[in-house]
Amino acid sequence: MKRKANPTLIGTFVVAGIALIAIAIITLAGSNYFTRKERTVMYFSGSVYGLQVGAPVVFRGVRVGSVESIEVSYDRNADAFSIPVVAVLDSDAVRGLDGKRSDADEPGLALPALVERGLSAQLSMQSLLTGLLYVDLDLRPKRTASTRNVPRGLIEIPTTATAIQNLRDQVEGIDLRKITDDLAAIAASARAVISGPQLNQALSDLAEITATVKRVSERLDKRLDPMAEELQRSLKSTTSAMGSLDKAARSVDQTAAGVGRTSERVSDLLAPDAPLVQNLQRAANEVSRTAGALREATAGDSQLMVGADRALDDLSRAARALRDLAEALEQQPDALLRGRKVNE
Repeated sequence: MKRKANPTLIGTFVVAGIALIAIAIITLAGSNYFTRKERTVMYFSGSVYGLQVGAPVVFRGVRVGSVESIEVSYDRNADAFSIPVVAVLDSDAVRGLDGKRSDADEPGLALPALVERGLSAQLSMQSLLTGLLYVDLDLRPKRTASTRNVPRGLIEIPTTATAIQNLRDQVEGIDLRKITDDLAAIAASARAVISGPQLNQALSDLAEITATVKRVSERLDKRLDPMAEELQRSLKSTTSAMGSLDKAARSVDQTAAGVGRTSERVSDLLAPDAPLVQNLQRAANEVSRTAGALREATAGDSQLMVGADRALDDLSRAARALRDLAEALEQQPDALLRGRKVNE
């Protein structure tokens, strides 16, 4: 006889399983089910190979959302294809970027404000090995404005091309066929010039010019040595002359300095208050007084002259007496002993 299953036990297992599933969903999905979302769209014109649904959307390395869908769209007005990428962003994270954290703030206002400030999206590579891409958000004021018709309920974030995409676009814009044709034409022209007679003539002319230059250089080499020696001698003579001139200039300077000092000394000696001038002045005064005294003494009626005349007369008489005595002694040598004899 089979035993009946316990309904209570079965119900407990079912409830426990549902609880485990709910916990797993919450654990795997995080708190996404309990946060407000903002849906945005980004239009990329280049290739998005490597970008997958669920790829992260980051702002300067911080994850703020994920990619929800990737599509291909054709713009008839621009006659070009574009790839709209729809992403879901965390409202709280977006409001944090705009400086608003209050739950009372109305959602959907922070993202347009960030776009006005220059928020734009750019594709970046997660890993070189896998080649996977992610959406990088940042404030880039230098961006072009968008004029697309955005679906209702979505906020457009402008996109900018990466440096690699710009380089690839430039490479794609190069006309390789035209460049190849130009290179071929250049090669043909070069071949014609090389095989033509003009090149041979130019080479021969160049050889002649080279030989002429060589001969001229040899002649110059022969003449340069004597010229260099003569120039060296001239330089030595000039240097010697400059040295002599320098010495003469120094001598002139010294002489001028000596003359200056002598003139200063003479000026000092000839100054009115100098001792020499005063002594000369006193001597001149003495000479003047002496000359005056002599003039007075030598006057005709002066006592000195009268006395001098008398003295001269006395000297004359004394001289005659001495002369007579000498004559007498010559005639009578013993007159001093015997007396003078009277002439008969």
